[in-house]
Amino acid sequence: MQNRRQMLLSTVAVGLAAATPGLALAQAAPASGESAKLNALFDAIMAKQLRQSPESATGLGLDVGDLAWTKSQLGDRSFAAIAAGIAQTKQQLADLRAIDRKQLSGMDVINYDTVEFTLAVQDEGNSKFTYAGGGSGAPYVLSQLTGSYQSYPDFLDTQHSIETKADADAYLSRMEAFARLMDQEAAIAQRDYADGVIPPDFIIDKALVQMKAFAGTPTAEAPLVLSVARRTKDKNIPGDWAGEASKIYENSVLPALKRQIALLESVRPKATHDAGVWRLKDGGDYYAVSLKNYTTSTLTPDEIHQLGLDLVKSISVQADKLFKSIGMTKGTVGERMAELGKDIYENTDAAKEQLIKDLNVKAAWIQKQLPAYFGALPKASLEIRRVPKAIEAGAPGGYYNSPSLDGKRPGIYWINLRDTKEQAKYTLTTLTVHEGVPGHHLQLSLSNEAQGLPLLRKTIGNSGYAEGWALYSEELAVEMGIYKDDPRGHIGMLHDALFRAVRLVVDSGMHYKKWTREQAVKYMAETMGDEESGTITEIERYVVWPGQACSYMIGKITWLRARERARKALGKKFDIRQFHDAGLLAGMTPLTVLDRVIDDYIAKTKAGK
Repeated sequence: MQNRRQMLLSTVAVGLAAATPGLALAQAAPASGESAKLNALFDAIMAKQLRQSPESATGLGLDVGDLAWTKSQLGDRSFAAIAAGIAQTKQQLADLRAIDRKQLSGMDVINYDTVEFTLAVQDEGNSKFTYAGGGSGAPYVLSQLTGSYQSYPDFLDTQHSIETKADADAYLSRMEAFARLMDQEAAIAQRDYADGVIPPDFIIDKALVQMKAFAGTPTAEAPLVLSVARRTKDKNIPGDWAGEASKIYENSVLPALKRQIALLESVRPKATHDAGVWRLKDGGDYYAVSLKNYTTSTLTPDEIHQLGLDLVKSISVQADKLFKSIGMTKGTVGERMAELGKDIYENTDAAKEQLIKDLNVKAAWIQKQLPAYFGALPKASLEIRRVPKAIEAGAPGGYYNSPSLDGKRPGIYWINLRDTKEQAKYTLTTLTVHEGVPGHHLQLSLSNEAQGLPLLRKTIGNSGYAEGWALYSEELAVEMGIYKDDPRGHIGMLHDALFRAVRLVVDSGMHYKKWTREQAVKYMAETMGDEESGTITEIERYVVWPGQACSYMIGKITWLRARERARKALGKKFDIRQFHDAGLLAGMTPLTVLDRVIDDYIAKTKAGK
């Protein structure tokens, strides 16, 4: 799962490339006419984004020079700022549509269509819903996966660099801003609760577990304090940084966090146990817009549900054949997967360290296989790390943070090791393929490093494209021979494909067909044979990100169909490396736009260009 892997122009900034000095915000090639207008607009949108979202500037590595002031700031989530952002999105969409698309060609058309879709779906969500400040896809401002308490400590530790005293001072300023941001979120949540947008009781309970663990950590052991103390010491920056950070932590951060805790506790008696957004005002429409946001498809909830059921059957048949080939013939596919799932690393810190080492070895071996399937390969390095203990209770099983172009920050694939029973050995290769190579790390790194792609395009995430690619990569790994001598690993790949098919069923089940949390957990656990603790975490994730879980399989199907279309059209001219380069170097797009990208590639290859 890309973290979080969502749209920069909607709710969450995707941590992407750091720009090199002098990098143009739009394309480097000279442009004129409508093309010039388009790229000037992209520059203007990007410039505003960097000013209004200082976190984006840091994630991009642009918090230097003229934007050095952003390093001490965090975004504004006041009601006035939200209203201004909504109006700005509407105006930017109007400005884009004022450009004559018929006068554009080549990548300009791809860029136009991608940005137009992004702004349009955001504007639609803003126009229809007020949940969590507008937009779609994440109705609750505070949950186990949403809220600055959950993401900002990690952001400050891994993305806010500290090389100088000014950087350390900026870190402390951001700690103060973090407290302010939590209070702004509390105000949004309070308004939402008054409107009946209250998370289910089990979501509030999980969020409170994490918040109280955060608040209960002694100041001297708090990650926010330890981070600045450790890194200033490493850089020999004099000063009592632990002491300064401790004061801010105790006087600002903790009080704001405790106010959020009190707010959630106060609304808990009003919460229901219903899992889906159908229970909210305009909840059915909210789910439809969320599906459009994440999948960029026109499939209805009914069609998605049936697609999931059909895929569960077909993938289970494939898994059954593989099980029989290794002598496992008794029980359902889920029961046999549960049997394989008993082979795990010990649930100790030492064993978890060994697990990380083993995954790094596996990733390095896979990288050596890539040249036969990809013309372009990423320059950025990949690191595999454990999800921070403070957030592992509600965090997904794995996710990925993008690298910087300048090589100062690697791509990071995070794996959740709260309980090794949730990370069975037979599934680990596939998880590494998905989050690392040739999945998210390869795709996002190549997008970041693509020449001539407007910076705005590099900051727009698209879940259907990115998650679809990562899931497509899992199947590609079979073709690459990664499971040639590892039938259990191949079953692990089918396990994860089945997992994504099940997601179609349970996501639409809860948000459209009014399934209960328990009904969804039971269906997933029985179909997959997974540990119930991990299943519960997954189901509760889908509750707070309606529609996102559907993007994986729908995206994968789109990639597979595009490849088959190209193979049939080109015959002997088809080259898997050229196909992959065509789809990846164009950057993330809506799935409908990806089809146009591949059609362009087919036409150019036929013409011998």
